[in-house]
This record gives sequence, structure tokens and C-alpha cells, in this order.
Amino acid sequence: MKKLILVVLASLFSFTMLAQEKKSKNKEIVIKVAGNCGMCEKRIEKAAYSVKGVKSAEWHVDCLDVHVIIDENKCSVEDVSKAIANAGHDTTLVKADDKKYEELHDCCNYKRLE
Repeated sequence: MKKLILVVLASLFSFTMLAQEKKSKNKEIVIKVAGNCGMCEKRIEKAAYSVKGVKSAEWHVDCLDVHVIIDENKCSVEDVSKAIANAGHDTTLVKADDKKYEELHDCCNYKRLE
């Protein structure tokens, strides 16, 4: 009977260990993103949230960067940068297509990143 109880406890312990290994790996990243106004903020944050695995996104107009929390098992910094660039905003990793940039509202025409 004692052996049976030990086997059951050992099994439960091993299942607990396996469940802990599958936890998501969240990481906060900061990406420089060019923009000017509140419309840019909404567009940048919406583009970041469109990437599967993004938990949080907040763009700061004063320092021109977006703080993003991602699940590294589902997406990468490059994925987020590509989505933001596809919305028309230059990032340090990916420059927006000229056509996308030209489609932005007049007040959103920021100084392009080098």
C-alpha cells in the first residue's frame, strides 16, 4: 500500500514539473518608432497588437519608442517591427515602405529615421 501511495505521489510530482515547463516566456522590449501625434499612437499600438503573442503595447510620443511585452514563444522583436512598419511607421529594425508612409494623414508625416 505504501508503494502505491509513493508511485501516485511521484506521478503527480512529475505532472506538476511538466506543467511548469510550458509556461510562456514574457519579455519587455523597447523599439524606436517614428511618429508625431495621437493618431500615430493609435496606429502604432494597433499594429503591435495585431501580432500574435503581443501582451501589451504603449507608444510614447516624447521619446518616440514603443514598450511592448511579448510572449517569446509566439513572436519576436522583428515580427512586431515588421507589423509597425507595415502600418507606415519607421522602426530601428524595419523601415516603412514609401507608399505606406505617403498614405499617412498630413499631421502624421514624421521625420523619417535614417
